[in-house]
Amino acid sequence: MASFDLVSKVNEMELANAIGNSMKVVNGRFDFKGSDASIEYKEKEKVIEMRAEDETKVRTLLDILRTNMGKRGISFKGMKESKIEPTGNRMYKMTLTLSAGFDKDAQKTVNRLIKESGFKVKSQYMDEKFRIESKSIDDLQGIFQFLKNSDDLDLQISMENMKR
Repeated sequence: MASFDLVSKVNEMELANAIGNSMKVVNGRFDFKGSDASIEYKEKEKVIEMRAEDETKVRTLLDILRTNMGKRGISFKGMKESKIEPTGNRMYKMTLTLSAGFDKDAQKTVNRLIKESGFKVKSQYMDEKFRIESKSIDDLQGIFQFLKNSDDLDLQISMENMKR
């Protein structure tokens, strides 16, 4: 029986590359010349912090980051934006909080979506991931695409450990 593990996490290597590319773009832009703008990823808190001198520059940083994340295949699903806040010293900041793992509501939503999908698969939740099994690999790929494109599921999901 074929199976794969459905996990909810962001590829941190790709995220670091997207942030690095965003900073290269920012350093090359004329409107950021002489600016103290920065994008920083804090691994322990799972937070991306953007700082700049005014609110429009912070929004521009967010747009640049979104563009580079899209190029790297990182979805904005499951990321929560904070409001733009003054930090003192004439700077503003905005944070993006990354979510990883399935909470109780997400587990229920995934199970409901799998049952409603019509694919002939079995799912089992274990150790922060769903093991999804089927006799057909086409069903496995179909259910993954269905879950990834679902508007009900507000998480970044990926497929790991595909077995035939």
